Amino acid sequence: MDQKQEGIRINKYLSEAGVCSRREADRALEAGQIRIGERVAVLGDKVMPGDVVRYKGRPVAKETERILIAFHKPRGVVCTTSKKEGVNIVDYIGYPKRIYPVGRLDKDSVGLILLTNDGDIVNKMMRAGNRHEKEYVVTVDREITDEFIMQMSNGVTILDTVTRPCKVRKSGAREFHIILTQGLNRQIRRMCEALGYHVRTLKRLRIMNIRLGDLKEGTYRDVTDAEWKELQRLIRHSSNETVK
Repeated sequence: MDQKQEGIRINKYLSEAGVCSRREADRALEAGQIRIGERVAVLGDKVMPGDVVRYKGRPVAKETERILIAFHKPRGVVCTTSKKEGVNIVDYIGYPKRIYPVGRLDKDSVGLILLTNDGDIVNKMMRAGNRHEKEYVVTVDREITDEFIMQMSNGVTILDTVTRPCKVRKSGAREFHIILTQGLNRQIRRMCEALGYHVRTLKRLRIMNIRLGDLKEGTYRDVTDAEWKELQRLIRHSSNETVK
């Protein structure tokens, strides 16, 4: 039986429609803000062909155009769709269609972040268990030692866990590059602080195969067809469910 005949889970339907992430859909379901036809939808409900779905009172039409853009986030912009968070990324960009960020980059950091209308891409790229790479360049407040590089590479205790081993190389007296395959909250800043260093600047250069390059701060570009094709290859076997 194909997916159209057996229906699509409501959270996946909303995610693929570019309305919100699956997690946001689950929260909206719990709050009774989603309807399928005349009834209030609940967790686990499926959307069948011909069903009319409403999200917070608005009818949902599935977006057929695939949108994936690369944005050079300036400092001070918050990676959320919430209007309660000051300068949120969606309002800052002013994109003409509904999009949302792929993961986060904290308010004080700059650099590459992707935005899309495809929830499955978000899940497959950002689940820590899929071990996809993100690269950063970081400056700190004092001289970097070989011991610091070794400790950062092997794992640092933060947030009641030890960070996953990662690639770190010194690129200046107080500058290093780091490639992570997980994304704990403010991970690099916390790792540095645990070792007695404080981050001065943090810039993300790459997410998987997509690079910031010479994209000017505060501007965005469409991901190229070649980048999209390679990204699809990289996430082909990635889970869109929570994995460890």
